[in-house]
Amino acid sequence: MNEIVYRIEPRLAGSDLRNLFATAWKTQGVADETRWQLYVQNVLSRSLTYICGYDGGLLVGFANVAWDGGFHGFILDTTVHSDYQRKGIGANLMSLAAQVCRERGIKWLHVDFEPQLLPFYRKCGYQTTEAGLLSLSTPSAC
Repeated sequence: MNEIVYRIEPRLAGSDLRNLFATAWKTQGVADETRWQLYVQNVLSRSLTYICGYDGGLLVGFANVAWDGGFHGFILDTTVHSDYQRKGIGANLMSLAAQVCRERGIKWLHVDFEPQLLPFYRKCGYQTTEAGLLSLSTPSAC
């Protein structure tokens, strides 16, 4: 492993994200090239920022920051290549994302995560809060 180089908003191909997510998440739909190209075109073009980590030419880390157009940023899709996990890459992505957000006037940075990731996000300085989530695949009771 070379020294990881971090870049803010580099030119990114959908195939690079697809390959990264395939190693880290092993989810269905990862092979769909069109989906990832649309992610780059439609999602990242509307994001406040995104941060990438590279080992040579290989994308090994990624974090996206969506925003509300005002003072709130939302960390999404933080991913580290399975061969590079637990080497500080995720923490560096979070630190750089927070730095860029501060520079761009964001006051609050939110993140949702699964319970097993609580120690990681606490280490990065996040506090737990109560929040709500509505699955739009089922009818709402309201």
